[in-house]
Amino acid sequence: MELKVIGKSVPKYDAWGKARGEVIYADDFSMPGMLYGKVFRASLPRAKILSIDTSKAENLPGVHAVITHKDVPKNNLRARFGQGTEIGAQFEGLYRVLAEGEVRYYGEPIALIAAETSEIAEKACELIEVQYEPLPGVFDPLEAMQPGAPQVGEKENNIASHFKIRKGDVEKGFAQADVIVEGFYQVGYQDHAYLELESGVAWVDDDGTIVIRVSSQVIEHFREVAEVLDLPHSRVRYIGTLIGGGFGGKEDITVESYLALLAWKTRRPVKLTYTRKESLLVHSKRHPYYMYYKTGATKDGKITAVHAKLISDAGSYAALSPWVLLYSTVDAVGPYNVENVKVDAYTVMTNTPITSAFRGFGAPQVNLAYESQMNELAKKLGMNPMELRRKNYLKQGDSLATGYVYDRPVPLDLLAQKAWEALGPKRTSSKPQVKIGRGLAVGMCSYGRLTFLHDTSRSYVRLELDGSALIRCGVPDVGGGQGHILAQIVSEELGVPLNLIKIHVTDSQLTPLAGTTTATRQLYMSGNATLKACRELKQRMFRKAAQMLLTNEEDLEVGEGKVYLKSDPTRYIALVPLINRMSADGDELYVEAQFNAPFSDVPAKEIIEGRTFPDFTFGAYAVEVEVDEETGKVELKRVVAAFDVGRALNPILVEGQIEGGAVQGAGYALMEDMVIKDGIIQTPSLQEYLIPTSLDVPDVESILIESGTGLGPYGAKGIGEPPIVGIAPAILNAIDDAVGVRITSLPVTSEKILMELKASKEGNKAA
Repeated sequence: MELKVIGKSVPKYDAWGKARGEVIYADDFSMPGMLYGKVFRASLPRAKILSIDTSKAENLPGVHAVITHKDVPKNNLRARFGQGTEIGAQFEGLYRVLAEGEVRYYGEPIALIAAETSEIAEKACELIEVQYEPLPGVFDPLEAMQPGAPQVGEKENNIASHFKIRKGDVEKGFAQADVIVEGFYQVGYQDHAYLELESGVAWVDDDGTIVIRVSSQVIEHFREVAEVLDLPHSRVRYIGTLIGGGFGGKEDITVESYLALLAWKTRRPVKLTYTRKESLLVHSKRHPYYMYYKTGATKDGKITAVHAKLISDAGSYAALSPWVLLYSTVDAVGPYNVENVKVDAYTVMTNTPITSAFRGFGAPQVNLAYESQMNELAKKLGMNPMELRRKNYLKQGDSLATGYVYDRPVPLDLLAQKAWEALGPKRTSSKPQVKIGRGLAVGMCSYGRLTFLHDTSRSYVRLELDGSALIRCGVPDVGGGQGHILAQIVSEELGVPLNLIKIHVTDSQLTPLAGTTTATRQLYMSGNATLKACRELKQRMFRKAAQMLLTNEEDLEVGEGKVYLKSDPTRYIALVPLINRMSADGDELYVEAQFNAPFSDVPAKEIIEGRTFPDFTFGAYAVEVEVDEETGKVELKRVVAAFDVGRALNPILVEGQIEGGAVQGAGYALMEDMVIKDGIIQTPSLQEYLIPTSLDVPDVESILIESGTGLGPYGAKGIGEPPIVGIAPAILNAIDDAVGVRITSLPVTSEKILMELKASKEGNKAA
């Protein structure tokens, strides 16, 4: 069947509003009588709190509330999952609203202030007096794992989680290898650096409900906020906004609990927006990792064994670190068919800022390691890196490292070839000190949440008597068109023109809950829920139209505002009279549908086995760089990305996701250097913490392969997070191709290049 709306590059419903500056983001919103909130934060990375004196702040004119831990009904909440199982303990973690007894990291919230102006609130912060007893901290996960290290959390040691993969016999696999390559890799923090800072406004409604209008990727957090205030879940309402960048940084609770507490205490609307410095200092980051890899292969290039040890820095509270680690564990071998695998993965608590969700969710870190290993292995074998990959790609019917047999095509060879060919002929440098290199890397990234979480999403679709349609779905839109694509599905299925479709999103009490905009799940989950609702409605429409046109339901088609005969499109009934007839006959004009993801049992132990995710998206990057051997400067000159997207429901949105992921991944590889000393970030602004601009990256060429094999609507795969996977190791492989040095840590700096070049020259002289 030819699709009429799906597959077309249709502008998003919010595009013009954003272009004209008409969108009211979280910080743009205000209310009469509104107070301004501020957070008072710890000035030490670890210390015992001896006393907190807020009297001067409370007596400052214009201050309406000062809140410390003793004023929070439930200051300590514990995340629990799979209680009574071995793996369940791996996910336990404390969520503490305000510091109590001890501070674990620099900038940890200690008190909240609500005042008539933000300036008064800031002054009140300066008047709060805290007496500390400094305590020794631990700031590196390797040190934190050692016996006798200062204890950060509530467990007996600082290891928050330890996951394993055991497949085959790695010792036997290495014994069969003709070549073995070992590598140590390290990646640092990455900040989300979104345009829109954490922000929201909260107030108490007439019936006593706390309403929070907030920029959040998870409106279901209303439940946790209700628990903080010891209120029924029904007494807290989230109203989501269009989000000016999230990337996982607005997946955790940011300002919501603070807003709710201040509004509840003052009975006035309260607004709280972080400063850029505050955001950079204290909000969650991408996890730093230490990674050890050992890869064995036969002389003809077949990988016989992989052993990986992963250590991530969880920071001072567990947050989502165990979940991120689990993703890394499953992805540790990448999209390769390896019979013998051993993975040990740890996330370790330190007295540093919290690390949590970030685009790619644990996949970019291990991707850097396993794709660097592939090139090093090819070098040692004297084999073309693409040919080595080709010999080992996962194929339909092969098993992943967890033992799960993958039942869908894996077109990695096609993707890699297309990306590489698109680079065209290699250029020659006009400067003798500038070398040109090219690199390739492939990757995999899951879409949809872990299958043992029993994920669901709901969507409501209603036809109106004038032929328009209404969608209600609690899907937070982070800018990727998560809401707009639902309108395209409705238009395709019900024949309603896009300009006649209205969508309401993210109101926890008025829109059906659709789950989190995380894990690249919304198209897959809410898209399928919307498709399910539409097809039930369409069946009702066809039933009535068949009666009116004196034909059979299976002979009908819908489109362009009418239902018509497939064999004779001149015989039709327009939507308006059809809908009115349905209404007059008492037919329901709405459907609320629920889509359930594939379910699996909760793992009973820390060894991860079987199916963990619904599906994966596969992609390849080919890049070209210039490296100046005199200065160590690296310039990214060409980027080609090829992805199997299953089906591009809106190609321009898909390309936008790929381009954004490529730029963000390039920043991770080349620029974004978050310096931390003794637990304190030394790069607290965008003047020190540099992110890519339009001058730093070339145009990204996107190649879309549409296999139609995805689990989303019309065979689509998720494409929100996967594009950040692959570009960093492609850049490292290109640098190695240019100047013959292997950089093993991110970000790549000029100093690292020069040091490796110097070491290489000295090594050659010694030889």
